[in-house]
Amino acid sequence: MGPKDEKAHQTNTKGRMIPSFLDGRELIPYRSYLGIEPIVKREVGRVTRWRRPGDSKVVNTIDEALDRCGLSDGMTISFHHHLRNGDRIINMVMDRIRSRKIKDLRLFPTALFPVHEPLIEALKDGTISSIEGSLNGPIGRFVSLGNLDRPVILRSHSGRVRALSQGEVKIDVAFLSASCCDPLGNANGLMGPSAFGPIGFGYADALFADRTVIITDNIVPFPCLPISIPGTNVDIVAKVDSIGDPGGILSGTLQITDREDHLRIVGSTIEILDLIGLLKDGFAFQAGAGGISLAITKYISDLFERRGIVGSYANGGTTEYLVKMLRNGTLKTLLTGQAFDMEAIRSLREDPCHEEIVVDQYSNIHTGATTTEPEQAAFLGATEVDLDFNVNVNTHSDGYLLHGIGGHQDVAYGSQLTFITVPLERKGNPIIKQRVTTLTTPGELIDIIVTDRGFAVNTEHVRREVRERNLDILSTCTNAGLPVFDIEELRNMVLREGGSDMEARTGDRVIGIIQYIDGTVLDKVNMVLE
Repeated sequence: MGPKDEKAHQTNTKGRMIPSFLDGRELIPYRSYLGIEPIVKREVGRVTRWRRPGDSKVVNTIDEALDRCGLSDGMTISFHHHLRNGDRIINMVMDRIRSRKIKDLRLFPTALFPVHEPLIEALKDGTISSIEGSLNGPIGRFVSLGNLDRPVILRSHSGRVRALSQGEVKIDVAFLSASCCDPLGNANGLMGPSAFGPIGFGYADALFADRTVIITDNIVPFPCLPISIPGTNVDIVAKVDSIGDPGGILSGTLQITDREDHLRIVGSTIEILDLIGLLKDGFAFQAGAGGISLAITKYISDLFERRGIVGSYANGGTTEYLVKMLRNGTLKTLLTGQAFDMEAIRSLREDPCHEEIVVDQYSNIHTGATTTEPEQAAFLGATEVDLDFNVNVNTHSDGYLLHGIGGHQDVAYGSQLTFITVPLERKGNPIIKQRVTTLTTPGELIDIIVTDRGFAVNTEHVRREVRERNLDILSTCTNAGLPVFDIEELRNMVLREGGSDMEARTGDRVIGIIQYIDGTVLDKVNMVLE
């Protein structure tokens, strides 16, 4: 592609101007919340692996693993993030790669956390030339200031697996941590001193990578049970002293909120659910690990226990509050993609109705059955929302790219009723904007915005198939005297009290691309000017 092509732009159906090409690849603009049909570029399926019986897969150092896998300039390498801010593997592997002067690698992690700040040195010296994965904290700030030549590409959890399965991205070497592994490569994250829970975010990497390296601090005799990643998808087992600190999975807000404004959000959400008749036997839901979401889960748990209600299942990331529901009989089943505390890990080992799931099962738009689809309600956060109910979770209002998409799009797409629970303002900056700084999740997928001073029901911009239902919800809540407002009125509450919009100071240079779950492009992120 010539320079003229690389500078061309196009407008998607959300009115967002996006590049037409990126590194020679043509970008497809976002068209609809329903997504496009799969575009499969992969010529063959999973890699065919062959070894002579008796040949050992086990090596004793990362350097030996690098020798065996043949890593060289320009390759794509991947990692999973189940250890979150306690992970040691990414920094460990990148340190040995840098010592070999290997350059121009594409980093394809499921997510990066503040613990991975040392990777900035690998970005500076050209060891890593591009990133396609979630950025949290210091690396996001580094990229926001234009310090990486190529724009980062952000995908949701399911969008990442879709990209692998359809050949949009090819992994040369996957480096996957496991807390337990046998000499043939059968592995899990549930057993051993460094147990971190499910390993489902790495399953697709092992399946589709040309070479897969399991890195573990706990090799056990065959068979390693349960088998989360089979040895049939593993080439090398590297033994290290420690894969990380499982305590780091507790990073982030994992305490139930006690803030008065947050508790008003929780109370309103529960009141809406109860009024429209969802809090009954068979209720299926998903809540995250933020303080507000944890409080919602606890309120549901306490209410179910008082009323003798039994929910169907909870999905996604799991905390001790969901485990409590499973064990006290107010929830029949737990489906877990990530463990957010030690109790969730323990429950996965001990409770027969608690199952580990992989991302393909969880939410991939291009699979035949997902665990998000039967959800009756889901509770998500936001950094911004706009008058069309579009949501931003990637950048702050100052423009800095500090968060990944995670499962936000996935859950909003799958859940039958999607709540955004968010304070109305942060330090005078209204969270409801005329137009979000960055578009992460289309407003068609959002049903109700709940703030500390009232809520808004999406009846105008919502997907057609649920518009009548949302009109009924609006009518029911209004007749019951609940604090329901037009979304613009919620915004004006802050402005009338002297609040004002924080304006991002950004340049023209594109430093990031936001993909939708189907691979089309929702938005771009521009460089922040300090």
